[in-house]
Amino acid sequence: MKRILVTGGAGFIGANFVRHLLGHSDAMITVLDKLTYAGNRGSLHGLDEQRVQLVVGDIADANLVDELVSYHDAVVHFAAESHNDNSLLDPGRFVQTNVLGSFTLLEAVRRHDVRFHHVSTDEVYGDLALDDADRFTEDSAYNPSSPYSSTKAASDMLVRAWVRSYGIRATISNCSNNYGPFQHVEKFIPRQITNVLIGRRARLYGHGNNVRDWIHVEDHCRAVALILERGTIGSTYLVGADGERDNLSVLQLILARMECDPSDFDQVIDRPGHDLRYALDASLLRKELGWAPLHQDFASGLDQTIDWYREHRAWWEPLKAETERRYALREAI
Repeated sequence: MKRILVTGGAGFIGANFVRHLLGHSDAMITVLDKLTYAGNRGSLHGLDEQRVQLVVGDIADANLVDELVSYHDAVVHFAAESHNDNSLLDPGRFVQTNVLGSFTLLEAVRRHDVRFHHVSTDEVYGDLALDDADRFTEDSAYNPSSPYSSTKAASDMLVRAWVRSYGIRATISNCSNNYGPFQHVEKFIPRQITNVLIGRRARLYGHGNNVRDWIHVEDHCRAVALILERGTIGSTYLVGADGERDNLSVLQLILARMECDPSDFDQVIDRPGHDLRYALDASLLRKELGWAPLHQDFASGLDQTIDWYREHRAWWEPLKAETERRYALREAI
């Protein structure tokens, strides 16, 4: 695959994936990104311009998408509206991008017979009880609980239907919560880190009992590259690193690693429909493709992430004030 189109490649996971491809392949990469608030040109700064081209555009723009897909060997689809809080306030934007945008890409890869990989989320499965030992598998029923997760579930189903009805060469991956460099400061871990760095108190929804299955973004990118290269067409792969931790524990660890009092945070009213627990069984990915996470020490990965935000204030500081303003408006409702 010499030419790869990466949608959402200026976003958090997409930009890390572009960097992974540059370091582990000789592919020429086109990034298609609308550069909404979550896309950042700075995430691609310093990359080899002979190998990476940025096209600013919308994945729901059928003419643009068709033109780009026509001369690529594969499409890796990261582009999505992804923040649950935003989906509660403006669900229409999520339907437009996550559903209509995915449909537009699927039609283009169908016309041009281009390999397609769709990146999705564990949130399509809903949540598990806190005292439940089970984990989601590829056969788990979908049970989305937010506008965000429901639109991602819809796009997953479109991919499966296009594989069965039209024979497109597609795979899907559903990943657990990512952390690492280039993540927008609206997300849980970078929000707490940057709060501390600007002298602001950390914030926790509710009591922090909600459990997430954390994975370092580099491990996620390695998994996507493997699936793109060797995954079975029509298959879904779950990507998780057995990293279950409740939000309170994660916050307290961040504060401790930043030499702060682990109790120095504010509790705010929980968001509506906040899922209790996510956990993924990545056995298929491990057995079929030989993948395993390299960042198995969460504290060490967190230290690296904290260091990145300390060293890249110019990347995140322009985003911080507006992000906190939007959070304050929500919390005042």
